[in-house]
Amino acid sequence: MKLVGEHIYLRAIEPQDLDFLYELENNPEVWEVSGTITPYSRHVLKKYLDNAHKDIFEAKQLRLCICNTADKVLGLIDLFDFDPKNKRAGVGIVIAGKEHRDRGVGTEALNLLCDYAFQTLDLRQVYAQVGEQNEASIHVFSKLGFLKAGKLEEWVRYGNEFRNVLVFQKINR
Repeated sequence: MKLVGEHIYLRAIEPQDLDFLYELENNPEVWEVSGTITPYSRHVLKKYLDNAHKDIFEAKQLRLCICNTADKVLGLIDLFDFDPKNKRAGVGIVIAGKEHRDRGVGTEALNLLCDYAFQTLDLRQVYAQVGEQNEASIHVFSKLGFLKAGKLEEWVRYGNEFRNVLVFQKINR
């Protein structure tokens, strides 16, 4: 599967993405958004990649690589907590490397994923949980028509403090 935009495309995660996944999943700077608290071994990540071929209806999640036109992986975007009965799923995105942020990559990737979720998977809605201090993500989700649906007080621990999380929702009407 390959979802193509103007500057990026989304594709299924492949075995050759092991090194990228290892670097990203073990980067403490992204642990806050991923919920990770311990490093992953290459062995564990290889086992994950071995099972990444499962259908979204079976796995209840879908992870895609965000790639530029030169085939460089720039980040990952996910549908998770896939609920076909209620026609909804969570959305998560991480752009690796500061040099790829604030360049429209996340906006284009989210737009492609939402189109796929609504048109191909026939979802009614997608939602995201965004740290209240993550102004860049709040801007992107708002720009794409996600509405703030709520606030979870002191929802995630970051270091020695607890931080609020905003819930955003996009309904396909």
